[in-house]
Amino acid sequence: MAMNPTESLPTSMEMSTASLPQMCPRYEHIAQLLGKRWTGLILDSLMGGPRRFCELTASVEGLSDRVLSDRLRELEVEGIIERIVYPQIPVRVEYRLTEKGSALRPVVQEMHVWAENWLPLPDTHEKEQ
Repeated sequence: MAMNPTESLPTSMEMSTASLPQMCPRYEHIAQLLGKRWTGLILDSLMGGPRRFCELTASVEGLSDRVLSDRLRELEVEGIIERIVYPQIPVRVEYRLTEKGSALRPVVQEMHVWAENWLPLPDTHEKEQ
């Protein structure tokens, strides 16, 4: 069978990537969401129960109000957390995990186990200097 002169053979790069399995879009989506800076720490804090905005800020050292607000909004859009507004004076707002968010508990727990087994504690003396 003769090849048409305008056709080209696949390159080695094309052949090697063609044989790789495609990343599951669901896995890729959750990996991107949970991989964002601070998101895992926010979820870990919410695993302990509902938290107010200021409690979340206090529990995650270095987290700015703006970034916390963005992350909470993203998690709410994904259905992982819910924002509860209590109509009182002053208005009280809490964030808590939904059923979908609570289903991440084993994932977060296993990340703790993995970290304890494989990562050394940060040197606290370096932070103080």
